[in-house]
Amino acid sequence: MAGGGFSALSLAFWRDAVTFLLLLASLALFRPRWLRVERRDLPWLIGLGGIGVGTFHVLWNLAITNLGYAVATVLLYSSPAFVTFMAWLLWREPLTRTKALAIVLTLAGCVLAAGFEELAAIQITAGGLILGLVAAMAYGSFSLFGRQVAGRYSPWTVLTFGFGFGALALLPFQFGRPLPGPVSPISWLWFGGLVTLATIAPFGAYLAALRRLPVSVASILAASEVAFGTLVGTLYYRERLEGLQIAGAVLVVAGVVLIAARGAEKTAAVLIP
Repeated sequence: MAGGGFSALSLAFWRDAVTFLLLLASLALFRPRWLRVERRDLPWLIGLGGIGVGTFHVLWNLAITNLGYAVATVLLYSSPAFVTFMAWLLWREPLTRTKALAIVLTLAGCVLAAGFEELAAIQITAGGLILGLVAAMAYGSFSLFGRQVAGRYSPWTVLTFGFGFGALALLPFQFGRPLPGPVSPISWLWFGGLVTLATIAPFGAYLAALRRLPVSVASILAASEVAFGTLVGTLYYRERLEGLQIAGAVLVVAGVVLIAARGAEKTAAVLIP
């Protein structure tokens, strides 16, 4: 599908729609009671899917178009700072030195991993900068909305409704666009991996983590995907990394290890109680 001339938004729509249908069919067959949600929780689920999934995809693609992938990625990983601040504002999760240092390390690591030369070659406009930051907020809203419902429902329930509303948010962008086809078997294989291994599994695990961790901590830990992405690019695609890019990946890992260290939050000094 990705190789059939479809835009990134079209691919995102079909990923969200197929994910929704697959989860909906699975729950209807094996856990139909998990499809029941209370009316008071619908706004949170609509926000999670409509903003944290669908609107984020739109803003993310616009940010890449205006800023380039490297700058857009760096701005995207400012989202843990936004999530941490909002978690303190809404639920009084403490702002500690551990969290602040972990955010600084992961953001600095993203800057180094993106490469100074590539970042310097991009002309950043005020509009593009605002767009990138709003995309990061939309990305972070998945965690904030998810935190509201993760403790009351199965992760699969939240995912089903989230990706259903995400697909609805992207549906208007599909008007006038062709349906998928013909699609080669290898493309279907890659798309199947995108839905199951790169969508259902990680998002389900993240929502499960939100049931056990403060949302600020879970958001910072999610930044580890930068390091894993760098590792995959090196091992699978044989990409050559510069010294600063390797250092960036190490900084991201250091930030994640710092925030994940057992007992760190109990002993860290609170910046804002």
